[in-house]
Amino acid sequence: MRALMELRKKILSGDYPGGTRLFEVPLAETLQISRTPVREVMSRLAEEGLLDRLTNGGFVVRSFTYADAVDAIELRGVLEGTAARLAAERGVPQTGIDQLHEILARLETCFGDGQDDVNLEAYSEANAKFHAALVALSNSSVIQREVERATRLPFASPSAFLSSRTHVAAFRQSLHIAQDQHRSLVAAIVGREGARAEFLAREHARIARKNLEYAVYENPELLLTVPGLVLLNS
Repeated sequence: MRALMELRKKILSGDYPGGTRLFEVPLAETLQISRTPVREVMSRLAEEGLLDRLTNGGFVVRSFTYADAVDAIELRGVLEGTAARLAAERGVPQTGIDQLHEILARLETCFGDGQDDVNLEAYSEANAKFHAALVALSNSSVIQREVERATRLPFASPSAFLSSRTHVAAFRQSLHIAQDQHRSLVAAIVGREGARAEFLAREHARIARKNLEYAVYENPELLLTVPGLVLLNS
């Protein structure tokens, strides 16, 4: 697990740029483990989408286009929208509703007095729990599995642009809109409004897309600080 986390971190930080061929022996020396677990680590990262398997049995670091990143975010929105609609239509037990309200309250405490005064670390943690709870309330193991698969790419996760290293006012300010959407989404699920819940969840994912557009086109220096964006090649 330590080696997995370390190699994942190195890839996301750009230590191994997209297109880099990874060799077992030097990688085992770098990670200070034997070759067998190195193969297991690389297989796991290939499942996550960060590595590609080569026909000769090796691995290479994946690179992504801007369109790939947009599609990954859109796919998450579609899947989470489906989860929200199913939760609303099938009904959610009171314990599930209470859990969502508890997380909403925790998210509220992350905001300060200023427009960009947000505790990003605390918000990121609570935001991840909100999205996980939302998907779980669909009561669909199929949807849960596919959402997990879709969010393995770093720029597609619900907290993709919430790095504590990224001090960007535009990102912080967008969280106020996101929180409004969280509240509306919970209200739609409680009200058994399936279509509205689906629309809100899909629109919610668009915030990540707007932040991606900002990073790529308006502040490209962020490509070096937002986890995973260093893998974008165009």
